[in-house]
Amino acid sequence: MHPPVSTTEPPPAPRRVRDQAREALVLMAFSLGTSLALATALLVIDHLGQQG
Repeated sequence: MHPPVSTTEPPPAPRRVRDQAREALVLMAFSLGTSLALATALLVIDHLGQQG
């Protein structure tokens, strides 16, 4: 048996290019921030390791 199909639910609207671009920009900004934080942490660890 198949479950009943609801015909009152419209298909999901396609996402707008503006929304996709905004999400891509947020992802790039997050990636940049993560990369900078990791690089800074590695530089600090390296600097502290050379002192001791």
